[in-house]
Amino acid sequence: MSQEKMFIEKYCSINNEQISFTRQQGSDFAKQVADDFNPLHNIEAKRFCVPGDLLFSIIIAKSGLHKEMSFNFSGMINDGIALTFPNEIINTFDIVDSKNKTYLSVEASGEKTHCTSLINALTKAYVDFSGHTFPDILVKLMTENNVMINPARPMIMYQCMKISLDRLDITTLTLKLAKTSLTIEGKRGDAWLEFDLISDGEIVGHGKKHMLLSGLREYCQDNVDTMVAQYKNTKIAYSR
Repeated sequence: MSQEKMFIEKYCSINNEQISFTRQQGSDFAKQVADDFNPLHNIEAKRFCVPGDLLFSIIIAKSGLHKEMSFNFSGMINDGIALTFPNEIINTFDIVDSKNKTYLSVEASGEKTHCTSLINALTKAYVDFSGHTFPDILVKLMTENNVMINPARPMIMYQCMKISLDRLDITTLTLKLAKTSLTIEGKRGDAWLEFDLISDGEIVGHGKKHMLLSGLREYCQDNVDTMVAQYKNTKIAYSR
């Protein structure tokens, strides 16, 4: 539990069972843990958003990991919003603020574990995969479908994620991308990233992540190259 507690306390603020985030904490998690340089997680961003992967990480560290779990986001969380996180999830739980506004709905079923090694392994594997969604996976999907996000205002939003584990008697876990798809409707795109969860060479579970791409337009290689270069340059500048 000590490792989980340290992880929670470093990237959030806990006060009377309520959890909130500063811009610095959200940005640090995105860049230092997830290697994610989405401009929405920059401290100075007008529409600053706490990384969804940080919420996922806190929930499984605090409430435990179930064999079947789903996470559905319904609102962007900015800095200073105090949220109530569950100590235990019985079927469903809504993460809400003081005005009872829901930001994330969690469903959980099946056997549960608080095994620190497994939870840390899943957190690291998933957050690492998720943080590299752009440009590694999404640029390929956009190229194949001849569309791209708005280079002047790139918007990629985390909608939901589901995981399903066959067993919990494991302590190591890695993640491998299995399948991707992009459904386009007007200027909106729904990207699905499916993955396998692997322990000691054996597939022990599956998962999928749904992301919303907005402001789609016809693909332009020069603009995509510029977006990718800016992203990489931001990353390089941060690491100096």
